[in-house]
Amino acid sequence: MVDRIFAEDFVPRSELVTTETHVPRARFRAIDAHNHLTARTPRGAPVRPPDEMVREMDFLNLQAIADLNGGSGDELKFKLEQLDLAYPGRFITLCNVDWQGVGSPGWAERAVAALKDDVAAGARGLKVFKTLGLRARDVQGKLVLPDDPRISDVWEQAGELGVPVLIHTADPTAFFKPLDRFNERWDELHAHPDWHFYGPEFPPFEELIASLYRLIEAHPKTNFITAHVGCYPENLRFVTEMMAKYPNMYTDFSERLGELGRQPYSAREWFLRFPDRILFGTDVRPSIAWYQAYFRGLESRDEYFDYGPGGGIARQGRWKIHGLHLPDDVLQKVYYDNAARLYRV
Repeated sequence: MVDRIFAEDFVPRSELVTTETHVPRARFRAIDAHNHLTARTPRGAPVRPPDEMVREMDFLNLQAIADLNGGSGDELKFKLEQLDLAYPGRFITLCNVDWQGVGSPGWAERAVAALKDDVAAGARGLKVFKTLGLRARDVQGKLVLPDDPRISDVWEQAGELGVPVLIHTADPTAFFKPLDRFNERWDELHAHPDWHFYGPEFPPFEELIASLYRLIEAHPKTNFITAHVGCYPENLRFVTEMMAKYPNMYTDFSERLGELGRQPYSAREWFLRFPDRILFGTDVRPSIAWYQAYFRGLESRDEYFDYGPGGGIARQGRWKIHGLHLPDDVLQKVYYDNAARLYRV
């Protein structure tokens, strides 16, 4: 008998005898509306050979995958050639804004012009990374928050062009708290210390979230897709209130199956209330095993299982999840219809 073990060595095996449903492919054709298929570099090649991905997509009943790393200008055109143009209907590329120089004369005009050109070139939307609010600084060295009035023309232009803004603000709430014995993502943050945003150099989580929702309110003619369950999956009550308040707010649940599956009653009610405004997405390097994990979480009634392939210590937190067994009409909209409408597939 061992009297003491290190926390990281404690990997208990459940003795529950429960149903294990294998869901090999999505019940309805699907669009992964949140993924990263190319490196964030000007000549970033796909993370996997496109031919290989398309073969797996056919097997999984996956119509298309959105690449959020499109960049802008020549970088965007290069990536469009590698994916969208080479495989029509199978990939959806979004462009990005370079926040460097915010506050300098003419910055907003240049950013708006670049967005126009990128959409004309084939970008289906604008992706905003979490660096806005956490790391992007203006010419005076001050952090730029999402609702900074100096960048508001970008959001207005996206609305005029009819393309959605997929925006990621902040990160899991635990990332903004001390890394102590109470932090539920202790394992994850020890593995990725650069994801820890606790300290005076970063704004509090609450400040970032407040800025995000002021932004959505200020631009009612622009559709915003908030990444990762409203950027606040730990508080579905709050996300529900925001979606009820702002009809131009949509959301995906990429990389948050673990959060939804550990609150299955509330999560299922949330899907049933907003079936027209939730998008399927993974934010995980495309693989058959990961997609099947998502399909199981959405479609099955399984209880108390790992929220990703492989088992062992989960990469986000030490918990299990439960299947949401969503009805067919909801699955149809979440898997495909909502993304197809917003991205004009």
